[in-house]
Amino acid sequence: MKPKILVVDDEPDALEVLGCKLREAGYTPLFAADGLKALAVVRAERPALVVLDLMLPELDGLEVCKLMRRDPATAGIPVLMLTAKAAELDRVLGLELGADDYVTKPYSPRELVLRIRKLLQRSAKAATAPEEQLQIGVLLIDVPHHAAHVAGQPVTLTATEFNLLVVLAQRRGRVQTRERLLQDVWGYETAIDTRTVDTHMRRLREKLGPAADYLETIRGVGYRFKAGS
Repeated sequence: MKPKILVVDDEPDALEVLGCKLREAGYTPLFAADGLKALAVVRAERPALVVLDLMLPELDGLEVCKLMRRDPATAGIPVLMLTAKAAELDRVLGLELGADDYVTKPYSPRELVLRIRKLLQRSAKAATAPEEQLQIGVLLIDVPHHAAHVAGQPVTLTATEFNLLVVLAQRRGRVQTRERLLQDVWGYETAIDTRTVDTHMRRLREKLGPAADYLETIRGVGYRFKAGS
């Protein structure tokens, strides 16, 4: 079965062009022109990924992303945001609310399809990870079941947040540069925007609560999972 990709945009021309590119790439495109319709399609169809414009009628993209992350049934679906080139604040807010990646408008449909493929590969990699559980202090990471617990309580993480945590935990004691994390977690060959790493780390720490101190910031370099945790 071809993966379903939901494209949420209120510009008909954009939907038509991207729909053609997705079909050519082997995906089944789904469409929504406003935020309320987007949520309905996500809940009914459970797409493999959502391409989400931020400027939408009825319900904006930031609110759609927030509501998706609050619902356990849709929290793990990767979200790729579309933002205006100058709207840095919107990009940061989108990442803070749980978006996995972003592309600025105007975008190349070819680049967008490539980003979609990268996100889906990351999700598939997490789903087929080797049987392994990492118990580190109060933190339990269940790799094959894509689950994390802190002091016995479940922690809801997006696919990107979980992959980031696993990479750091498996390499605990070793500093990981932002560029290396972009390559190993996001799948980017070049450093596109290292601030993406910082935003995801901030969200990850917030969710880990008592285990947040396990993650160290190495100023000017990157991050490290404490070796003695």
